[in-house]
Order: sequence, then structure tokens, then C-alpha cells
Amino acid sequence: MVPKKPHALLLWMLVCSGGSTEAIEPISTSIAVGMAAALTGFLATYPNIFYYFNECCRPEWISLNKTALVVGIGATLGRTIYNYLHESCEPKWIALNATGLKVDLDRKLFGQHIASRIILKAVSGFMSNDNPKKPLVLSLHGWTGTGKNFVSQLIADNVYKEGMDSSFVHIFTSELHFPHASQLETYKSQLQQWIKGNVTNCAHSMFIFDEMDKMHPGLIDSIKPYLDYYDKLDGVSYRKAIFIFLSNAGGESITQTALDFWKAGRDREEIELRDLETLLSLAVFNNKKSGLWHTSLIDKNLVDFFVPFLPLEYRHVVQCAMAEMIVRGHQPNPSVADQVARDVVYFPKTERVFSVKGCKTIESKLDYYL
Repeated sequence: MVPKKPHALLLWMLVCSGGSTEAIEPISTSIAVGMAAALTGFLATYPNIFYYFNECCRPEWISLNKTALVVGIGATLGRTIYNYLHESCEPKWIALNATGLKVDLDRKLFGQHIASRIILKAVSGFMSNDNPKKPLVLSLHGWTGTGKNFVSQLIADNVYKEGMDSSFVHIFTSELHFPHASQLETYKSQLQQWIKGNVTNCAHSMFIFDEMDKMHPGLIDSIKPYLDYYDKLDGVSYRKAIFIFLSNAGGESITQTALDFWKAGRDREEIELRDLETLLSLAVFNNKKSGLWHTSLIDKNLVDFFVPFLPLEYRHVVQCAMAEMIVRGHQPNPSVADQVARDVVYFPKTERVFSVKGCKTIESKLDYYL
């Protein structure tokens, strides 16, 4: 049953009025007990009442204003409201849908058996741990169009009710947010403050750093303490946050490995993480054009997983085209998907094995064929 908004508004006004001890006089014990009983019944009848309000993540004001609630509207009623807000807020907006993530990875991410397996296990394990020792740090690598940004979206969609629109998901793009090398020190300070402020607001914040291969070397080291094994730094715990780095760096090593397997007549599904992880971390660490060049994040083993995204083949481009048709509400047409896939540029030039841009141009190409 859908609750009526006026009731929700009145309840919220009652809660907010407890924020100041001068707002109303303390309520007598007998009245408070009666109100608490009525409120408990109301919340049981309308369990989704707070969906009418803004996205929340056990904000600090709930904890800070417990005393104000108790003093302002009475001990029993104040504690009832406090406990309900504190216990019901975060799970409503932030909770991993592990089944949903698995289904999305299986049905929407094509040609990335290694990445799918790592992402599912890493995110599921982290989110199910009530007391992680450090934040989850994932570094996604591969050529453009292979699915790095898309995977970040899938993670957000299955962790946050609002997905990428969540106020707890933050995206940094190197060329937009950190364009000038001359302002590196200013960027370091700003980045630290941004992350500290957002984690203070919500422990389960997620930070996505796009275009790491274009980031100024040394900048990302400014947040190294936040990714380390610390209980708290200046009273703030970063252990429940998620950091995702996206980069084209290392793409050459990944592609060469995939090409070697193809030349040897081996199936790409035979490629395993151990075939790429060490090679990838070294390639990124020693790439002077990468924001992870000689970074302490790698040197101190703070990156939990280097996730390789393999170059996509013709069959994967076909799958991307079919999936895009479904998104647009069209009946999947194998003939159209085949035409789109054939129109993509592949390499090596003679063999035409891998798509140069992955699935990046599929959306625009479909406009022509549909």
C-alpha cells in the first residue's frame, strides 16, 4: 500500500523538530510512550515511508542529533525515531544486488570472461564484509570500447539504488578536473578534501577515476593514505569506500597476449588472470604517460586487482549491436547486427581479428542501419 505524502511530511517535520531542544517542550513520559507506540505501528504499516525523502547513507546528523531527538521530543519517542532512521536508511539506498550484478555481467558484458569473474567476486566479497581492512581498489585496463566504463556503471547500478545518479558515486575525469600540470599541488589538496568530505558523508562512497593514462603522474599518490590499511585518518574511516581506476595504459600488453593466443590456435577463454596481471601491473607502473607511473599505490600493493579487458572480436561486436537494439526497444535483427559489425575497423590489417574501437561506435552506426 502506498503511504500518503501528508502523513510522511508530518512525520518528517516531527523528526526534524527534534534537531533543536528549543523547538518544543520535552514531552511527558506517558505521552511519549503513547506516541512511540503509535509511531511504531505507523512505521510497520508504511515500511517504505522514507522513500519519499532524499537518498541517504546513515548521515552524520542522525548520530549527532540523537541527544537532540531524545531531549526535544522525549526519550522513548526520540530513541524510536533515531533507531528507525539509523537502521533503515542505508540498506534502502545502498545494498549489493549480487544476483543482479552476475546477470548483468553475463548478459551485457561481452568477451570479458576474466573481468566478469574478477568484478563479481571482488565486489561481492567486499560488500558482504562488514569490517573490511581497506577500501576496495580496482584498476581496469584495456583499449577503448572494451567495457571499462560500462562495468563501472554495472557496479553502481547494483550497489546504489540510484545507480550512476547516486549522490554517493563520484566521477573524476583527468582532462576535465585536472587539466593543468602547473596546478598539481592545488589538485592534490582539492582531491584529498573532496574524498574526505564525501566519505565523511557516506562511508560507502564510490570514486571512479577515468582517463588515468592522461592524469599527471604523482597526483593519485595524494590519496594513498585513504587506500591504505588504516582504521581512521583524522577521525574518518575509508575502509568501506570503493575506488575504480580506468585506463588505456597496458592495453598493448593485453592485446599482444590475446594475439599470441589467437596465433597459437588457442581460444581466448583459455587466457587467465595469471597470464596478464603481473605483466599488466609492470606495464602500467613503468608507463611514463600513465597517472599510475611509479605510483606508491602499486609499489605498496594497494591495488586489489588489475583487471584486463581483452580486445573484442567480430562476434562480440555483433552481440553489442544486438544488445543495443534491445535497449532501443527494437526486435534484435542478426542481419543488421552483421552489417554493423562488418563496418567496423579491425586489426591486424590482413587477418582482421580485433575491433580497433571495440563496441564504442556501435550506437552511432546503428542510427545508419536502423
